Amino acid sequence: MMLTLGQFVLWASLRCNTCKMKPRKQHVLLLWILLSSTVIKGTEPFSSFKFPNIKETWNSIWGESCNSYWISFNQTGLEADLGNKLFGQHIASNTIFKSVSGFMKDNNPKKPLVLSLHGPTGTGKNFVSQLIADNVYKKGYHSKFVHVFSATLHFPHRSEIATYKSQLQEWIKNNVTNCERSMFIFDEMDKIPPGLIDSIKPYLDYGKVEGVFFQKSIIIFLSDTGADQITKTAVDFWKNGKDREEMMLKDFESFISPIVFNSDQSSFSKSTLIDSCLLDVFIPFLPLEYKHVVQCAMAAMRDKGLQPDENVADQVARSLVYHPKLEQVFASSGCKTVVNRVHLYR
Repeated sequence: MMLTLGQFVLWASLRCNTCKMKPRKQHVLLLWILLSSTVIKGTEPFSSFKFPNIKETWNSIWGESCNSYWISFNQTGLEADLGNKLFGQHIASNTIFKSVSGFMKDNNPKKPLVLSLHGPTGTGKNFVSQLIADNVYKKGYHSKFVHVFSATLHFPHRSEIATYKSQLQEWIKNNVTNCERSMFIFDEMDKIPPGLIDSIKPYLDYGKVEGVFFQKSIIIFLSDTGADQITKTAVDFWKNGKDREEMMLKDFESFISPIVFNSDQSSFSKSTLIDSCLLDVFIPFLPLEYKHVVQCAMAAMRDKGLQPDENVADQVARSLVYHPKLEQVFASSGCKTVVNRVHLYR
C-alpha cells in the first residue's frame, strides 16, 4: 500500500494512544496540505521531498470560492480571444474589450456593467458572453458565479409574470450576496415578457439595496431585436462600396435603442431601464459574410481536434443560404450550424 507522507503523519497522529498531547485539527490539516504531494516508497530518499503549491492545494480542497484565486480578470486573454475567435465583429470586439477591461480594473465601480448585445442569429452573441466569463472566472462559463437565464426555460408563461418578478429579484439578490463579482446572462431577451426585466432596476442603479452592493456585477442581455435594421445598415454599406470595417458603433446605437424601447415584441418595451439610462451600451453584431463562415468552419475543425481543411470550410460555407435574395452577401444563419456541418464534407 502506498501512502503519501501527509497521510502517514495523519494516520500516526490519530493512532498514538499514549501521546499526552493530541494534535489539533487545524495542525493535522496543515500537515496534510503541506506534505500530501510526497509519496513514501520504502527506500525513497527523503531528499526527494517537494513542497506542493499551498495556495492551489488549499483552493482545490475547499472548491470554488469568491476570491482572487477563482475570480481574476485576464485582460490579455480576453483581447486575444476576441481577436482570434470572434469573426467579423470588429465593433463588438472593440466595444466589449474596452467596456469589460475598464470595468474590471475599477476596484470601486459606481454601478454594475450592463451590456445589451443585438444582432441576427449565429453572429456570436452567446459565444462572446462565454469568452467574457472564461477570462473573468477560473472555471469560465461553468463557474457557479455565472448565472444564465433563458426566456423559454425560466419564464415560459406570461401569466406568471408576477411570480417571475419575485423569483428573479431573489435569485439576483441572493447570488450577489454570495459573491459580488457575479455575472448574469439573459438569453432570448426578445422572448422575455415585457415588464419582467424592470423588476431588477434597483440592482442596476447606483448605491446599495437592502445592504447589498451590486456595483461589481456584470449583466449581459442577448437579443435578436433590431437585427433587421442592423442587417439593412450592413447591406447599405456594402451597396455603397464601403468597407465593412468602416462601420462604427455610432452608426447603430442611434436606432437600436429606440427600436428596442418602442417594439411591442421587445422585453425592453417602454422599459424604465432604458428611460433611466441603466444600459451602458447597445452593441451591434453584424451579419456574417462567406469569408467569416469559412473562418468559423476552420476554427470548428481545430476545436474538434481535426486538421483544418480549407476545402471542407469552403464547402460548408457554400452550403448555407445567403441573403438578400439578389445580392447573396450574408449567411442567413451565420455560424450557428457550422460546427455540425463540418462532418458532412470530410
